[in-house]
Amino acid sequence: MNRPKIAIVIVTFNRSGYLQDLLVSAAAMETDPHAIVVVDNASTDDTQDVLASAATSFPAGMLINHQLKTNTGGSGGFSEGTKVALELGADWVWLMDDDVEILPDALEQFAPWMERFKVIHGRRYDFDGTPFYWQAKFNEFLGVPLPYSGKQFNREGFAVTNSGTFEGMLIKADIVREIGLPDPRFFISWDDAAYAWLAAQHTKVVYVDAFVLKRKREQKQVNLGIRHLNDGSPLFRFHVIRNRAYVGKYFREYGKLNRFGFGLGTALTFAKEIFRLVVVQHTLKGFGDLVRGFRANRALWRDKTWRPMDPADVPAQLTNDR
Repeated sequence: MNRPKIAIVIVTFNRSGYLQDLLVSAAAMETDPHAIVVVDNASTDDTQDVLASAATSFPAGMLINHQLKTNTGGSGGFSEGTKVALELGADWVWLMDDDVEILPDALEQFAPWMERFKVIHGRRYDFDGTPFYWQAKFNEFLGVPLPYSGKQFNREGFAVTNSGTFEGMLIKADIVREIGLPDPRFFISWDDAAYAWLAAQHTKVVYVDAFVLKRKREQKQVNLGIRHLNDGSPLFRFHVIRNRAYVGKYFREYGKLNRFGFGLGTALTFAKEIFRLVVVQHTLKGFGDLVRGFRANRALWRDKTWRPMDPADVPAQLTNDR
């Protein structure tokens, strides 16, 4: 049986130092991927120089430098990168931010799970070497992913979820063709959770007890026991409230939207972001970002022209190797 073609999709913006470290780790992988697609979101630093230098560390044609003319956010970058990966004939797409490094045996760790599931999240180490906390499952009444127990893995070493993160989501091309490309309209925030939720309407989405990545960027955070709460930027605060409307519209497409419960979930999200400002960042200075996000949220709910991503826009499966 042929080895599946795994394309790594990295989205980067003005973080050439992190990108350089990530590409060094990619070059040290025990098994080569089919392709590494780096989507440069119109960076203004030396990202292009880093990519040119790194190209010599990979077989010819493996490292794809896909430079965008404008910054489309993480959402737009992952949408474009997934499209490019499938055009290159990838059977699987492994999505990741630029501020991680790949553990050398990552693909070997994924291999047995790829025989059983079609959307997989591996575990990550935090920047200090401790296991990074990410365990979440959408509460569909509230429309928000809630953390669950740290002892979430079953005896076989996996947990079924319906949420996800683009900091390490591995998705089979067949599922992308069923649900469409990641939605670039999110720009940032909720895009990965909503995309995994969409996938979960078609297949099992799992979190497996196998370490594949390490986070490199240190963030200001507060440990709440059941989860860590990181700091957030003004862009994040705006979009985390605005994009609730996009999540709700996808829920409605699948008949899962409870308007009362979802509204309550939005109120809880707003309250959580105020808590984040006060407890993590020790300020209320970003409150206006949340208010602007809420106004934009209301406008999106009134938009009657919105449609979900069209699976017909996903590149067809190639019959021959590139």
